[in-house]
Amino acid sequence: MKPLVDAEARPPLALLSGQGFALLPAAEVRAWLLSHGSLADWDSFAASWDGMEQDRYMADGGRYRRRRHAVFAGQPGQALIRQPHQPHYQTRTYNRLNGGVERWFEPMTPAAAQSAALGTILAAARALFEAIAAPRAWTVELHQFRIEAGPDQSGKPTPEGMHRDGVDWVLVLMVRRRNIVSGTTTIHDLDGRQLGSFTLADPFDAAIVDDRRVYHGVTPVEAADPSQPAHRDVLVATFKAA
Repeated sequence: MKPLVDAEARPPLALLSGQGFALLPAAEVRAWLLSHGSLADWDSFAASWDGMEQDRYMADGGRYRRRRHAVFAGQPGQALIRQPHQPHYQTRTYNRLNGGVERWFEPMTPAAAQSAALGTILAAARALFEAIAAPRAWTVELHQFRIEAGPDQSGKPTPEGMHRDGVDWVLVLMVRRRNIVSGTTTIHDLDGRQLGSFTLADPFDAAIVDDRRVYHGVTPVEAADPSQPAHRDVLVATFKAA
């Protein structure tokens, strides 16, 4: 797919302002992130996806998802600070499958939460969103997702289907893929028309969406070799004006 980016613009800014989403290849995302900090500890940050607990709240009975969670918040002009561990909650308006209950996930490890890589991701995303919407108080939820596939099970990155998250902005950043095929991100307008699609295949491939303007979803993933472990690791960061 041809990168959906204006090479003369700071990568996601023009796209988000114009069409409400940006689907970005890894090289451009890395350059954008590095303009806001360091990724020197990226490998150890990516390794924090290993050993996560299974998501126990899957209403479809699936055992294909593992996750960790953290919440950060900050006032205009102040640093984003990690908040006490708390549940993730969505109404059924936004999550027809798993909404309506408080979901307590395993917390993100202190090392991951304090990593330079995560700090850089948060700084870059915040600067981008504030360039469009002006500085404001933010509540940021971070979700580490591992979607697994096996010989008798596909993995569903978005089991709730095409959806919005009930926030202002969503960043989906590819961390690692192992032995996985498919997993295509699709973007639809509020009338259901498809606007774009992109398979996050390489570390740092990213999708960024204005959650008020578009729906997003990801097709199921399959194991390329069903005899080997297969998983898809992503970081999802949602920004909501407090």
